[in-house]
Amino acid sequence: MSNTMPHEDGIDHTLSLMREGYLYILNRRRSFNSDVFETRFLGRKTICMGGKEAAEIFYDPEKFKREGAAPNRLKETMFGKNGVQGLDGQKHRHRKEMFMSLMSPNNLKRLTDITNEEWQTAVNKWESLDQITLYEEVQEILCRVACRWAGVPVQEDGIKNLTNDLAAMIESPAAVGPSHWKGRNGRNRVEKWLGELITSVRDGQVEPPENTALDRIVWHRDLDKNLLDTEVVAVEVINILRSIVAIALFINFIALAVHHYPEEREKLKLGDEKYAQMFVQEVRRYYPFFPFITALVKKDFIWNNFRFEKDTLTFLDLYGTNHDPKIWENPDRFNPQRFAEWKKSPFSFIPQGGGDYLWGHRCAGEWATIEVMKVSLDFLVNRLEYDVPDQDLSYSMVNMPSIPHSKIIFKNIKQKR
Repeated sequence: MSNTMPHEDGIDHTLSLMREGYLYILNRRRSFNSDVFETRFLGRKTICMGGKEAAEIFYDPEKFKREGAAPNRLKETMFGKNGVQGLDGQKHRHRKEMFMSLMSPNNLKRLTDITNEEWQTAVNKWESLDQITLYEEVQEILCRVACRWAGVPVQEDGIKNLTNDLAAMIESPAAVGPSHWKGRNGRNRVEKWLGELITSVRDGQVEPPENTALDRIVWHRDLDKNLLDTEVVAVEVINILRSIVAIALFINFIALAVHHYPEEREKLKLGDEKYAQMFVQEVRRYYPFFPFITALVKKDFIWNNFRFEKDTLTFLDLYGTNHDPKIWENPDRFNPQRFAEWKKSPFSFIPQGGGDYLWGHRCAGEWATIEVMKVSLDFLVNRLEYDVPDQDLSYSMVNMPSIPHSKIIFKNIKQKR
């Protein structure tokens, strides 16, 4: 026996999703008083769900699959085709093990060292400028970090173009018109360039540093012991580069939080490593990053007396789960202290997805994200002085991904001596 799932009346609600953005699923979860409901996007029946229990079900590989779930516009911009995000079962596990092998303590330490160096280089330049736009500057910092850490050689005169192309992939999936095509064209350019680089590596003309992402992915073999196709290697290398550049979104929100909550700045100046970690986690929970992720129902099943039919497109609400009052006390209040007693559930806090790192589809780069954010936080609080002039620091809950409208302008930048 099953109950009728709450459903949204009407032929299609794609425009409502675009109008409401991050709040679309959360608004309806509240109005239906249900963590699961049915709607239609682009004429297709779709289930939307959120909350801890919904995340547990969503990441059950017996109930949901990723192959074929991502919309084409997402694959043409952000994810690419045949990457790890769209794999299931043993194929996914085998590819994911390769990504997780890059997250060793030594590799993460090397990442933080490179991040420190690139921040310092940028700061030295900023001191001579009247002002900077933080979002754009940090994107370039992180592009340099990503290429050095991944072992991808880039000429100095190519950094800005590569930064712009990677940024366009991140910003274009939900866009329409020229902004969306900018992301598609950016991906095509980077995939073509990396394809040539990968061929050079395999021909012995280029030798990336041992155990870097480029080295590991180029020589990774699938379950049949075959090297990955050049196109797939390019997609997976982009997954590394793009994911690191995307941290610029979080770093802008770090700067916003430090500005809006000066009492937090004072706490952070004490140099408490644990509190810095809590602050970074609260930034990841509180501010919008990516709104939801998709999967397909793998086989018919019943959950909470609702029937889920095979191949139904399903969205998991990331933002709404991170603001669920059943999980978080006063979820719309910025409060790093909440992470002092956090139980570290893999399904209640899901800014970059949930579940298990190795066996599931949780983002392999989450540890790297946190480390890069902590280095950046230290510069913004303890190693720099700057003015934040009057500007539009508001951010949209409709645009996906979101960023403060002014992209945060700094003036009179000086290093603390």
